[in-house]
Order: sequence, then structure tokens, then C-alpha cells
Amino acid sequence: MVRERETFNEINITPLTDIFLVLLIIMMVIAPLLDQQGLNLTVPENVAEEQVNKDTKILTVSVSADNRYFIDGAEIPAPELENTLKAQAPNYPDGMMISTDGDATHGAIVKLMDSARNSGIKSISVSEM
Repeated sequence: MVRERETFNEINITPLTDIFLVLLIIMMVIAPLLDQQGLNLTVPENVAEEQVNKDTKILTVSVSADNRYFIDGAEIPAPELENTLKAQAPNYPDGMMISTDGDATHGAIVKLMDSARNSGIKSISVSEM
């Protein structure tokens, strides 16, 4: 008697799924260990401040850690920032100094810089408090 062979019509994907799962776990374990590429910025420590000419008129705007803006110690609400800078710009022809807290967000500083540019301030410097 001759035995008929059954044809194999399906592919068993269980081993393939196991391999993908193991590879996924390996990638999840290894990914945090890879050296993350980033922007390496080094802030100089206390450097000697240059002598500022006494005749220069520079507007100093401070940005606090909680992203609030201050001009001469007076808090300026964010919606009024650009109008205040437009009013102050003619009095300070030499530009503006942004003094930021180290914990202030980049977004708050960029918003201040954009407002200064829109107000007609040509020269902007940034320092950390």
C-alpha cells in the first residue's frame, strides 16, 4: 500500500515571531546604552568682564527661571513684551543685553529675541545670571 503525502499549505510563523520578539527586546536594552549625539556646549566659567564704555546705553532684560521677563526690576507680562521693547528701543541705541537664569527655557529667550528684532533693536547680547 502506497501512502499519500499530505501537502504542506501553511507556513508556521511562530519561530519567526519569536525571533522578532527577541530582537525587539535586545534593541530596547541596547538603545539607551548607545552614545547619544548632541550639541556639546561648554559655558565659560567666570571670565573677566570687559570694561564697558560709560557712554553706552544698553537695555538689560532679565529672564527668570520661570520664564518671566524683567526690565530694570519691573516685571513685563509676555503679551506686552514687544510693545514695551518698542517704547524702550529709541532710548537704548547701543542694543540690548539679555540676562537669563540657567533654568530659563530656550523658547522664552527666543521669544524675547524675536520681540527685540521686531522692535527695531539691532544688537542683542546674551549672558547667564
